[in-house]
Amino acid sequence: MADENDKYYVTTPIYYVNDKPHIGHLYTTIAADVLASYHRLRGEEVLFLTGTDENSQKNTEAAEKQGYEDIQAFLDMMAETWKKAFAEMKITNDDFIRTTEGRHRKGVEKFWAMVKETGDIYEGEYVGLYCTGCEAFLNESDLEDGKCVMHKKAPQELKEKNYFFRLSAYRERLLAYIDENPDFIQPLSRRNEVRSYVDKFMEDISISRDVGAVKVGIPVPGDDTQVIYVWFDALINYLTGVGFGTDDAKFDKWWPADLHIVGKDIIKFHCALWPAMLMSAGLPLPKRVFAHGFFTIDGDKMSKSLGNVIDPLDVARKYGRDPLRYFLLREITFGEDGDFSLKRLEERYNGELANDLGNLLHRTLSMTEKYLSGEVSAVADGSVQESWDRYDAAMQSADFSDALETVWGILRSSNKLIDDKKPWVLAKEGGDSELSEVMYVLLERLRHIAWMLKPFMPGVTDRMLEQLGVTESDKRKEYEDRKLWGGMIEGTSIAKGEPLFPRLEE
Repeated sequence: MADENDKYYVTTPIYYVNDKPHIGHLYTTIAADVLASYHRLRGEEVLFLTGTDENSQKNTEAAEKQGYEDIQAFLDMMAETWKKAFAEMKITNDDFIRTTEGRHRKGVEKFWAMVKETGDIYEGEYVGLYCTGCEAFLNESDLEDGKCVMHKKAPQELKEKNYFFRLSAYRERLLAYIDENPDFIQPLSRRNEVRSYVDKFMEDISISRDVGAVKVGIPVPGDDTQVIYVWFDALINYLTGVGFGTDDAKFDKWWPADLHIVGKDIIKFHCALWPAMLMSAGLPLPKRVFAHGFFTIDGDKMSKSLGNVIDPLDVARKYGRDPLRYFLLREITFGEDGDFSLKRLEERYNGELANDLGNLLHRTLSMTEKYLSGEVSAVADGSVQESWDRYDAAMQSADFSDALETVWGILRSSNKLIDDKKPWVLAKEGGDSELSEVMYVLLERLRHIAWMLKPFMPGVTDRMLEQLGVTESDKRKEYEDRKLWGGMIEGTSIAKGEPLFPRLEE
């Protein structure tokens, strides 16, 4: 295994391809991208995995609805749609796993054999309820008025001979693991929810479907009358994406994952079924699973019927990729529910981005150009180490709101410094020494702000560093060296450009 301190493996869920990505999918993916970028900034080797879950009835139904007779052709087309969307958003995933790939199938077959060897797979008859929307077997206790809580539809009544996984056999081990590893499931509210489920409700689960009932899926090894249940298959992507079943050296290097980011609706699969599967196969568990909340759109649940499904690419084309990334992680505390509003995006754009950040940079560069001939003055005393400590702690715990609030704390104190010291007055009255000190502090703080914003707004950071005249050698510095005060070199020429964030018209 590689030293855990110099590598970082983060995943998103793999997404159904029955439709194109909506804003909720991008929210999850951007969060993972920010963490991957942060750990790269620290000099760590990163593997960021995302992909598509293609062995799903939902995908089959979507293909048939669109007139596709060849299901695989539909899956190929939709997988490309997702890849292109992520590319347009400049998501920096290192790999894109598809569950119809040969490498995934090999890994699933190997995993099935390992679990079967332990005696945890047995044949039985499933009689019960199945929600196609959730791709999940439900109990009466999961329903409201006889309908799935999530999809507001009555589930199908099924009676099939299937293979089952002895999930209940892992109840005590799972409870002990959750208790002994308090950071395994985050946030705390989700941890409590999962613990209650494992303790009171978790039962053995059907892990196959009759081949006549589904049109896609990986056949059960040794029994071509059954295909593997989509969730048992899908979860294994976190292993096959790093070489399980195809590349032992790669797998030994990267597993276990440092973080799975998921939505709260699939937390039971990731924090009960998945760890039990891994325990059965004798494999290490992921270090952490973080479940984020849902968000409404202008106070209403996002739905096609309401016509309020947000296409993130449309938003990014209008407001910019970086402002969208910033807004999603600034507006909604990660792990909690929130609301997406274009009005609120515009308010944060004009207020925090244009006024606070963009205006501070432009004012500082303009004054450097006017009062110091466009060159960085001599190094003045200062420090932002406490801010870096808080920022790092927030990023390590995926507290994006606090990380960004730390940055805005520096911004606010810098704008206050300008208001208090009034560099234009110092220049007029001949306070050259104090003017030089004030301008250096402002420029150096902006350099630190730029690096802190790099994971969130990479394009904005690149423009800031260019305008500040930050040298290529500084950009190549080690993470800890970059955090030291005094990185702006005396005599460096700044390059004031256009404002970062042109104000939006009403």
